[in-house]
Amino acid sequence: MADEPNYDDRDGWIWLDGRLVPWREANVHILTHALHYASSVFEGVRAYDGNIFELSWHSQRLRNSASMLGFDLPWSVEEIDAACIETLAANNLKDAYVRPVAWRGSEQMGVSAQRTKPHMAIAVWYWGAYLDPGASGLRLDIAPWRRPAPFTAPVQAKAAGLYMIATMSKHHAEARGYQDALMFDYRGQVAEATGANAFFIRDGVLYTPTPECFLNGITRQSVIKLARKRGIEVVERAIWPEELESFQEFFLTGSAAEIVPVGSAGPWNFQVGDLSRQIQKDYSDLVRGKLKL
Repeated sequence: MADEPNYDDRDGWIWLDGRLVPWREANVHILTHALHYASSVFEGVRAYDGNIFELSWHSQRLRNSASMLGFDLPWSVEEIDAACIETLAANNLKDAYVRPVAWRGSEQMGVSAQRTKPHMAIAVWYWGAYLDPGASGLRLDIAPWRRPAPFTAPVQAKAAGLYMIATMSKHHAEARGYQDALMFDYRGQVAEATGANAFFIRDGVLYTPTPECFLNGITRQSVIKLARKRGIEVVERAIWPEELESFQEFFLTGSAAEIVPVGSAGPWNFQVGDLSRQIQKDYSDLVRGKLKL
């Protein structure tokens, strides 16, 4: 990681407000509203073999997220899709991470933002495995921060501000020798990891927390469909920490993370089992067009 170039100093092209600009010139002003008040939303999408997986779903969620924060994007789903595809091609990439981001600009400063204009950029780059589980699965800490209640924040928006506690929790975990952290919600129920949804397995049944106070991930929803296609029972319900000792397997899902087995979370241990591996393979086949839902 030490040799990885800074993200502001790379060759390539970034789509910015309707046109491709050289990577190093894709800048915003220091008084951009989003920088001061977190009025920003984004997506994380992966391209496989030149095809961007579930692109329109992600583009629609970007528009929905902006709307939840009170600003509407002037670009349609079709226009966002086309811009992502154009940016991928301009950077001559086939397997890549695609990052659309939209924000309130520098037209007004202060908590009020009625006079700001919406802006959007799209960057793509090669990004390998986001999390490396090794042979025995990820080691997760228990986060010191909790996911907020749905009446305190727009929890179904992929909003930049909601990731502040994720970054703090991940840093806390890494400083203690872990790779990531399992987060509970405001009630103390199991929620998710810092940037990925959680699935547990017991006796061949898949259990996942109900996404009441965290993002209902697109990868999460794809995995549920894959499991049910195989005839695997999927149960969405509240999961309390004391139940974790009864689960045999645990894996995370996310567009960046994909499917990642977990070996331990705090005091609880899990095996990297056959069902987790099967879902991991099914997802890989799905995103590369070898399997249909």
